[in-house]
Amino acid sequence: KLPRVSPRLTLLLAAALPTVLVAHSDFTLPLGQVTAAPLPAAPLGSGQWRFNVAAGWAKLPATVSLGPTHGGVGVDRTGNIYVSTDAENTGIFVFDAKGKYLRSIAPELSGIHGLTLRNEGGREFIYAAHVKGPQAVKIDLDGKVQWKIGVPKESGFYDQPADPKKKPSAFRPTAVAVGPDGRIYVADGYGASVIHVFSPQQKYLKTIGTRGEGDGQFKTCHGIALDARYGAPLLLVCDRENRRLVHLDLEGKFVRTLTTGLRRPCAVSIMGEFVAVAELEGRVAIVDKAGQVVATLGDNPDQKQWAQFKLAPEHWRDGIFIAPHGLSFDKDGNLFVQDWNFAGRLTKLQRVAAKQ
Repeated sequence: KLPRVSPRLTLLLAAALPTVLVAHSDFTLPLGQVTAAPLPAAPLGSGQWRFNVAAGWAKLPATVSLGPTHGGVGVDRTGNIYVSTDAENTGIFVFDAKGKYLRSIAPELSGIHGLTLRNEGGREFIYAAHVKGPQAVKIDLDGKVQWKIGVPKESGFYDQPADPKKKPSAFRPTAVAVGPDGRIYVADGYGASVIHVFSPQQKYLKTIGTRGEGDGQFKTCHGIALDARYGAPLLLVCDRENRRLVHLDLEGKFVRTLTTGLRRPCAVSIMGEFVAVAELEGRVAIVDKAGQVVATLGDNPDQKQWAQFKLAPEHWRDGIFIAPHGLSFDKDGNLFVQDWNFAGRLTKLQRVAAKQ
């Protein structure tokens, strides 16, 4: 734990903290949201992908703590933002588009990892990987659980180890995607590094992939999303430790490696023809349909800070990421980025309108 500090030092720390949400630490901040000065002199990114850091966006009441951030971000059709947390007795925080804290939901689901929102008959639901469960869950926007999928024992991955000297893989799901027909794809990124497929009725169907570095293999299939940019929908997988994005068809057949050489991609959000990638090693990348990185955001020049969960808030800087883990576009192209951090960090990047 961080030591308690004097009120005078607290104020000095508050003056130096960045324009992100700081809501859980062992020192007391005078405000739930603090602003660093100065902000970056120029927008982040390049070309049509330029953003300003939105100063003072997210606001929490003094009685609410964000807690460690190690999860995902989603935006509903009204513009509300959903941010998962590892804080005890809290699953997801909800903010409106202006950053006002609205509520927290699903307190029994602390530790939600990747999440996605889906419109079903005019009603939206959150599909999420609850790594602490371990389980995949579907909840409504009030946090009411619709169903849970536990350990898929039918897959055979969690009964007997292939090597008798090793323990069986644990089921530790990291992301969920849903196909147009309602099939559910659960990435066991922290466990067996495979993707399990379930029917819309949550019945186990099959398992996609194996652990490895070849086509159709994964080393931590950390994030997964439905990608409709190419006609027939595909699965876009963040194959984190292979440092690549890969495409599979909805039956699980390998289609292509889209992008290589990334900095441990964790999650994606798709807007139009482009995809934003949260890279754990201190950067967000914008990738086009051809798999080319066309812009980078918040590139941290200090490699010692990359993927440092315990980096304290006094070392954070506006417009510089530490460990991007979850992210989402809103309808206007703004980006909400969650760093993997013990103190809780959420940044809003405000899209800069392209010059005509």
